[in-house]
Amino acid sequence: MFVGKEGRMSIYNLVSFLGIFVIAFFAWLCSSNRKVVNWRVVVWGIGLQLLFAFFIFVVPAGTKFFLFLNDVVVKVLESAQAGTHFLFGRLALPPGTTNEAGETSLGYFLIFQGLPTIVFFAALMGALYYLRVMPFFVRLFARVFAKSMRISGAEALSVSANIFVGVESSLVVKPHLAEMTVSELATIICAGMATIASTVLAVYVMFLQKQLPTIAGHLISASFIAAPAAIVMAKLIVPETGKPTTLKTDVMPYYEREDNLIVAIINGADSGLKLLGGIVTLLLAFLGLLALLDLVLGFAGGYLNKLLGIHMEWSLKTLLGYICYPFAAVLGVPTSDIFPLAKLIGERAIKTELVAYQHLSEMMAKGEFVSPRSAVIASYALCGFAHFASLAIFVGGTGALAPSRLRDLSRIGLRALLAATLATLMTACVAGTFFTGGTILWGR
Repeated sequence: MFVGKEGRMSIYNLVSFLGIFVIAFFAWLCSSNRKVVNWRVVVWGIGLQLLFAFFIFVVPAGTKFFLFLNDVVVKVLESAQAGTHFLFGRLALPPGTTNEAGETSLGYFLIFQGLPTIVFFAALMGALYYLRVMPFFVRLFARVFAKSMRISGAEALSVSANIFVGVESSLVVKPHLAEMTVSELATIICAGMATIASTVLAVYVMFLQKQLPTIAGHLISASFIAAPAAIVMAKLIVPETGKPTTLKTDVMPYYEREDNLIVAIINGADSGLKLLGGIVTLLLAFLGLLALLDLVLGFAGGYLNKLLGIHMEWSLKTLLGYICYPFAAVLGVPTSDIFPLAKLIGERAIKTELVAYQHLSEMMAKGEFVSPRSAVIASYALCGFAHFASLAIFVGGTGALAPSRLRDLSRIGLRALLAATLATLMTACVAGTFFTGGTILWGR
């Protein structure tokens, strides 16, 4: 159980803080060249994460800003559901709700209630890009990363873009991809998988909002903290050995501005529809194949259980849970919550964060976590595209923009995936360092 007094730090906060350095040390052990690691990047990267988390969790003004962002996302999400209600009627109603006509929900349907919001948010991002709102914030964060950690202007720009968008973040540095160093490419791929896109944020909010009313704010917080975490992990695992051409250079984002606002919205919605189709296809294929693999594991494991006289659950999720257990243990959660959290982290690696968040919602509804702290930390640990499916998407998508670098991208892909996974865990540790059971950021 949570051992600290209400609203005060506990031993788990200390574990989370130490976990930051344990994860960084593990990344260093996995480094391709331990002797050339730029420790300024590591120190400043961790410092920026702690500074941002301190502002959100401890400073009253930061907490109010956090709650403001949470309310904004919730209101925008309500607007996004207007289209789904018009198209799908009662099928679009979340469980336990009633529409203006007095019709009740028919239950939960991801395809009708969650995924269509992707199209709306893609259209919204298209409009914000046309109005130059997004380019302003992307350049702002790029300058912070480039000047504080002294990374190249191109990779700083791409990483900052990943705070707001997904695989399309590589587009903002398209002219520079062909001449980037291997370390820069690793940073771009890692940042893409260590963060989430605004287009899918709404889906995760729908999963968890009932159990965690402030989840929208936490996911936004996780996206910002994950950016410097991704840089730290990438530079530890694939250190810079070359000389970036855009070092100490303020790089302008590259993007093709639409002719007018209406065209920007239409093209944004079209991109969202393509993303929606890709997600549906991915879930249909991967979940079916993984179910088949679990069937084979269960069949073979049943014989081993009889042979060895044991009662062990044989599934890929459980096996990965054992592998991820040491990492979950340093996130700072009660002992009884470590293995459930480890299984969620392992599940994210093979079944995507979408499935992991859905299962997290179910676990919270059933009270399977003994501490609310565990649920919040889990929401940070799962906040990223760090899974095998996205590895192919990011490597292939970036390679399509720079065909001459496809070989380098494929060679560092698995290292970038490891770095992205560790970055999401570091993000969870940073949040766990400041989160307490009595904070208003748990609920209202």
